[in-house]
Amino acid sequence: MRMLSGLPKMLLLLPLAALFAGQAEAQAVPSLENIQSQAELDKAIRALDAALFDSYNRCDLEKFATFFVDDVEFYHDQGGVTLGREKLIDSVKKNICGKVTRELVPGTLQVYYMKGYGAVEMGVHRFHHPGHEDTEGVGEGKFIHLWQYKDGAWKITRVISYDHHAAAK
Repeated sequence: MRMLSGLPKMLLLLPLAALFAGQAEAQAVPSLENIQSQAELDKAIRALDAALFDSYNRCDLEKFATFFVDDVEFYHDQGGVTLGREKLIDSVKKNICGKVTRELVPGTLQVYYMKGYGAVEMGVHRFHHPGHEDTEGVGEGKFIHLWQYKDGAWKITRVISYDHHAAAK
C-alpha cells in the first residue's frame, strides 16, 4: 500500500525529470569556454548540426526552434530573406514538413572558431523529397551557420543558404 501512495508523487516528478533530461541533452555539447581544440569544436558543431536537422527532418518544430535566437536572419538564394524565429518556423512548417528531408554531404563540413562568440559552420547539404524523388529529384546547396554561445546555450544567429541546384546523379 505504501508503494501506491508514492505513485502520485512520482507522476508529479515525471515532467521535472523530462525537463532535466532535455537540459542534459543540451549540455552534452560543451560550452565555448570548455572547448580546448579544433577537434572538440568540430565535434560540438557536428553534434549541434545533427540535432538541428534531426528535428527538421522529423518536423519537431518545438525542438527545431530552440536552435535559433529570436531575431535570427535567414538568407536563401531562392526564397529570399526570412527575419525572426517565428517566421522561420512558420516557413519550415508550410514548406518543409512532410515534404523535404536534409542530409549533410559527408566530408563537406567545415567549422571555424569565432573568438568570444562561437563558431561558423559551412558545408554542403542535400535535400530529398521522400516519395517524390522520381519527379522532384535531389537538390543540393551550400550553407553557412553562425553559431553563438550565450547564456549557456548554442544558438544560430545567421544562416546563409545558397548555390541550390540539382544534385549530380
